[in-house]
Amino acid sequence: MDNPIQKKLRQLPAVGVILDSMPDAIAHWGHAQVTQAVRKQLSQLRQEISLGGSPPIDLEKIKQSVVEGVASAHDATLVSVFNLTGIVLHSNLGRAQLCESAIRAVTDVASNASNLEFDLTSGKRGDREAHIETMICEQTGAEAATAVNNNAAAVLLALNTLAMGRKVAVSRGELVEIGGSFRIPDIMSRAGCSLTEVGTTNRTHLKDYAEGVDANTALLMKVHTSNYRIEGYTSNPTESELAKLASGLGIPFMIDLGSGNLLDFAALNLPNEPTVADAIGHGADLVTFSGDKLLGGPQAGLIAGREDLIAQIKSNPLKRALRLDKMTLAALAETLKLYNHPEKLHENLPTLRLITRPTAVIEKLATSLLPAFKSALGPQYSVSVEESLSQIGSGSLPVETLPSSALKIASISGADSDLRALSTAFRQLPRPVIGRIHQGALWLDLRCLEDDQKTALTQQLSGLAL
Repeated sequence: MDNPIQKKLRQLPAVGVILDSMPDAIAHWGHAQVTQAVRKQLSQLRQEISLGGSPPIDLEKIKQSVVEGVASAHDATLVSVFNLTGIVLHSNLGRAQLCESAIRAVTDVASNASNLEFDLTSGKRGDREAHIETMICEQTGAEAATAVNNNAAAVLLALNTLAMGRKVAVSRGELVEIGGSFRIPDIMSRAGCSLTEVGTTNRTHLKDYAEGVDANTALLMKVHTSNYRIEGYTSNPTESELAKLASGLGIPFMIDLGSGNLLDFAALNLPNEPTVADAIGHGADLVTFSGDKLLGGPQAGLIAGREDLIAQIKSNPLKRALRLDKMTLAALAETLKLYNHPEKLHENLPTLRLITRPTAVIEKLATSLLPAFKSALGPQYSVSVEESLSQIGSGSLPVETLPSSALKIASISGADSDLRALSTAFRQLPRPVIGRIHQGALWLDLRCLEDDQKTALTQQLSGLAL
C-alpha cells in the first residue's frame, strides 16, 4: 500500500492537465514560460509534501499561483519613485530628471529610423556628434567637443589618448574616490598612464607641480573635488596659474570638473560652483564633465577643449566602445537647446527648477499634504510640517544645503522598528516613496515633489501596509 506521502504526491495534477486548462495564460505569456512556472509550482508542492506538509491540492489554486508567478516575473524592476530624500540629484535614484522636450525626442528616435549618422544635406554618412558638438562649444567656449557614456569614461578616454605610457601630475588633495569605489588613481592605471602625486593633502603649490614634472610627463591634471571639501589651512594654485605652467612646459592642462555646471550659480542666489566656461576661460586645454548632474540631462561624459586634442581623442579606438547611443544623444541635444533660452530655463529644466524652488512653495505643499498623511497613518504616528535642509547631490556643493520643508513622521511608541517598518511600507507602494530616517523620525522632504504630483502621491496612501 502507498504511504501517505506517496498518496498525496499521486494527487498532484500532471503538467499537461494544468496547461490544457490555461489557454489564456499561454496566449498572453507564451507556452514555454507558463510551462516553466507550472513545473516550478509542482516542484514546490512535491517538496512540501515530502517534508510532511499537507498543502491544498486544488487545480484552481495551482493555476492562480502559476499566473501570479509568471506575472511577477514580468513586473518591471526599474520603476519611477517619489524622491522625498531631500537630495535633488540622487545618484541611487537616477540623478537628473529629463526635460519634456528630451523625453519626446527619445521617444521619437527610439520608435523610428533617424539620421543618427546620416547628413541630410549631402546625403552621405555623417558624424553622430554633429547633433551636440556645436552646442557644447557655444555653451563652454571650447574649440571642439566629444561625448561618451559617463564622466569616468571621459577621464579614462582622455588619459588613455594623451598620456598612455607616460605620467600625469595631480595634487594629493585631489585623488578622489567617486561612486562605486572608483578612484582617480585606478582610472589612471586602467588608462595606461602613471600617477605623479604632487604637494600634500591640504596644501599644494605651483612649485610642487613644476618639480613633479619630467620629460615623461604628458599632462597636468586638476580634479574638482565635488564630493568633499577640505577647509582651513589649505592652498592650491589657480587654474590660470596651472594653465600657464603647462603651456610653458609644452604639455596640456586638463580639468576633471565632474558636475558639469554651465550656469552662474551666484546670479541664481545659490552657492558658487565652477562652470565649464570658467575652466576653459582660465586656460584649460581639456575639461571633462557629466551630463546628468548640474547640466540636467541624461547620463553622459562630455569632453570639451582644444580642437587638436579632441581630434586625437575621437580617433582613439576606445571611443567607439564608449560612444553615446541615439537616445542619449537625442536627450542631450534637447537639454543643451534649453540653455539657448535662459529666460525659460527655470521653467523647462527640471534640475534647475527643483534646486531654485522657493521655500514658501515647498512649505505650502507640505501643509496641504498634512491632513492626508495624518488620516492614512492613524494614531500610531505623529505627523508634522518641519523645516528641512535639502542638498543638490551627486557630489555637487557637498557641504552646502538648501532650506526646505518636510513631513516629519514619528512613531508614538518611539520604537525604531516602527519607523523602519513604515519606511518599508512606503517603498512597497505602487509608486515607491523614498524618504530618510533621521533623528528618530522618517522625513519626507518635499523639494522634489512638484504640485502636479500631489494627487498621485496621496491617492496611493490608502494602500500602506501598516
